[in-house]
Amino acid sequence: MNFKQLFEPIQNIILLTGGIETLGYFSESMADSFYDLGYHVFLFDLQTMDHTEELTHFVSSGPTALITFNFIGLSNEDIFETDSSLSYWDLHQILCFNILVDHPFYYYDHLLKKPSRYIQCCIDHFHCTYMRRFYPDITPMPFLPLAGTPQEDPLLPFKDRPIDVLFTGNYTPPSTFDSYITRLGDDYALFYRAIIDDLLINPHQNIDTVMEHHIIKELGEISAEDKKKCMRNMIFIDLYVRFFYRGKVIRTLIDNGITVHVFGSGWDKLECSHPENLILGGLVDSAECIRQMRRSKLSLNIMPWFKDGAHDRVFNSMLHGALCVTDPSAYLSAEFTDHKEAIFYTLTDLDSLPSQITALLHNASLCTQITTEAFKKCLSRHTWSHRAHSIHTILTDLTS
Repeated sequence: MNFKQLFEPIQNIILLTGGIETLGYFSESMADSFYDLGYHVFLFDLQTMDHTEELTHFVSSGPTALITFNFIGLSNEDIFETDSSLSYWDLHQILCFNILVDHPFYYYDHLLKKPSRYIQCCIDHFHCTYMRRFYPDITPMPFLPLAGTPQEDPLLPFKDRPIDVLFTGNYTPPSTFDSYITRLGDDYALFYRAIIDDLLINPHQNIDTVMEHHIIKELGEISAEDKKKCMRNMIFIDLYVRFFYRGKVIRTLIDNGITVHVFGSGWDKLECSHPENLILGGLVDSAECIRQMRRSKLSLNIMPWFKDGAHDRVFNSMLHGALCVTDPSAYLSAEFTDHKEAIFYTLTDLDSLPSQITALLHNASLCTQITTEAFKKCLSRHTWSHRAHSIHTILTDLTS
């Protein structure tokens, strides 16, 4: 689509809060940067605003773009219903800029009903490749990684931080997904288990590539549309392998005598031999996760199945003085150097992780050196202000 024929340069930006807390926090983190770039900004709170009259008045003042994540606001929310056959966004000719922070196969149904003025960025290069292959009608957008939110308050020295090892994120026992695996009978269960086993044995692999390999092996070469539908029906596999390794990494540490503070739901359900080493902080919001990072020596990251992207835990850890210990991705390995700005471990050699963690906790000098380099790198490249500027560049290129 040639957006230059549809728009004058964008003047107004809508950002949504009150949906998924983390995604609303990302939006809030970009708001001031959009103000500084000269846009008029409307923060629309889905929890407290029960009508769109004020929003409609805002968009009537000039060309407008919605900046959202994971189709929030574009998912048939009641508040955006209209009397017209058009969506609220199409009715008011709003450009919808959607950032997918999960794999696109989660959004098969949403992509069928996307607004007419729609552009999308992905946070993993493999997700971008998937979009180019399976959705060639959508204008390809640049890769846009997640980012972190800095604060101006001084950071505690490494040695003065009271938490040794921190992990922020929820946990769901993989057995939760057994009902999805077995729901269609034994033949399907064997098919699903084969994909899961392939990913668990070789966790460096991109998930849709593995899914497609097994689909072709089972069904032969089928259409791109049928492949998309198959993958849409297997998103529980992504969740299964994600939580399998999340649990395995934490279990490996605590069962080897390392105390880990976890902030997130579900960790009381982790099966382990030494639950006394798991300190449960409970479910907290994004701001509190960052507060705990500022109190932590090591901030553990266990990647979701992003094999050429990053998680915001990485950037927030670095921006708040915690040493980021993470399994790598192609993007992280290109962006950061092991033992310079981060510490990389491998999912296929978790037995060595406890001794690696212990050695780091006894080497404050090295850790301070790494966190200093990481902070400088992230502050110069990986804040939500940087992502707002990237979006500004995209909007300018598209509409001017």
